[in-house]
Amino acid sequence: MIVILDFGSQYTQLIARRVREAHVYCEIHPFNLDPAKLRALEPAGVILSGGPSSVYDKDAPHPHAEALTLDVPYLGICYGMGLLARSAGGVMARSSHREYGGAELVPVHDTGSGRGLFDGFAAGEGTRVWMSHGDRLEALPDGWTTLAHTENSPYAAIRSSDGRRVGLQFHPEVVHSERGREILENFLHRVCEVKSDWTMQGFVDSAVERIRAQVGDGQIICGLSGGVDSSVTAALIEKAVPGQLTCVFVDNGLLRKNESEEICDKLGNYFGADFVHVDAADRFLDALAGVTDPEQKRKIIGRTFIDVFDEASNSAHLERTPARFLAQGTLYPDVIESVSVKGPSATIKSHHNVGGLPERMNLELVEPLRELFKDEVRAAGEVLGLPHDLLWRHPFPGPGLAVRTLGSVNREDLDILREADAVFIEEIRRAGLYDEIWQAFAVLLPVRTVGVQGDFRTYDRVVALRAITSEDGMTADWYRFPHDVLQRSASRIANEVEGVNRVVYDISSKPPATVEWE
Repeated sequence: MIVILDFGSQYTQLIARRVREAHVYCEIHPFNLDPAKLRALEPAGVILSGGPSSVYDKDAPHPHAEALTLDVPYLGICYGMGLLARSAGGVMARSSHREYGGAELVPVHDTGSGRGLFDGFAAGEGTRVWMSHGDRLEALPDGWTTLAHTENSPYAAIRSSDGRRVGLQFHPEVVHSERGREILENFLHRVCEVKSDWTMQGFVDSAVERIRAQVGDGQIICGLSGGVDSSVTAALIEKAVPGQLTCVFVDNGLLRKNESEEICDKLGNYFGADFVHVDAADRFLDALAGVTDPEQKRKIIGRTFIDVFDEASNSAHLERTPARFLAQGTLYPDVIESVSVKGPSATIKSHHNVGGLPERMNLELVEPLRELFKDEVRAAGEVLGLPHDLLWRHPFPGPGLAVRTLGSVNREDLDILREADAVFIEEIRRAGLYDEIWQAFAVLLPVRTVGVQGDFRTYDRVVALRAITSEDGMTADWYRFPHDVLQRSASRIANEVEGVNRVVYDISSKPPATVEWE
């Protein structure tokens, strides 16, 4: 396997994603992993991630010195390259200007060797890569070689004399680096000489064993929302410990149109007597009354969610020994955007699965998917035999429509938003575009605008439409609709949804925006 040491980059999980796409198993560990534990993992190679610091900063994260001395290949990316170079005697310094965005990388060495980082590349032939740094390597360590350069980075790719240490100033893991996957695969297969033998079937098998080891004969309660994540989580647990799982569907009053009925119909039939429906809409909406801050909304929903589950796990509904475990469909993007679980990465926003949980929680968490990206979850679901239409539903946030109704949350606004969202999704499906889009939804804005409908002046609400394309939810671009689809959606919403007289389309990418508005 490959070990990735995390120095706080928002892209660390993308490195793991690319390694797994090459069917090579990898694990992410914090930058200060004890060298003895690192050796015990017996990695075939080590990747040092990027990070927001400079290697010469006083409080910069540095690994234990012994962690850089294993007799395996090392790949340093951006900050990681600075660490490798500096530890070998190279000189890192602040660049005269920060470099963010695309750059033309020109390989000058190590091409066509059959075992190098740029094997398959033509010397002198440029390729676009993604830069994100404010430092540069001023002097190579003794015996090291330049493999590639850009206009502003003379040492954009470097290699030690024995070929066991390589560094990249750019980020091969992001989609904007045109041949980044190829470079990473060369490191895996040609430098580390590992095989592509990690599969989703293998993940499912190992996840089943981990679940059994964690829960023993304990009872588990699972929050089944009807989405991809919770459904795959439940199916994994059911496979691992049949008869020990109770699926609880909590109607929090923040779901889409007809969603509660559909979930009870489909998943209620699938899980049978192990499916419990709890109508807690009034409880959630009362707790959210008058709250406008999005972080407060998320934390209130998280607390209420846990309280409801705490009670349900000990209720007469279960007719079993009270549950000791709570299963959640937490994914990698949830973790990296919420807390520094495995490194000093910055917090962007909390997620109800991993942020805002009360200190008092009577259930131990089971999170079998927390190391996976959304597409990997879908692949696991296919291995488990779940229906295709369930696996390819657009993602829906845990806090539901509470973070799509900007400002305070009330029943009237939720009803408006449900109708607008249903019209939008219906038009997307009618146009045959649903599977091309990662996520699409409507947002109700806390503003009113003047309009005219018939012969009357109106002063009604504004609905924003949002649709994005993405591979993993970490970065995203807005979807370029045919104009007639947007026109039909806007026209129908304004005509059919009472209280709305204006519709706008959000063309923000992530970054700088997030997918959800709150």
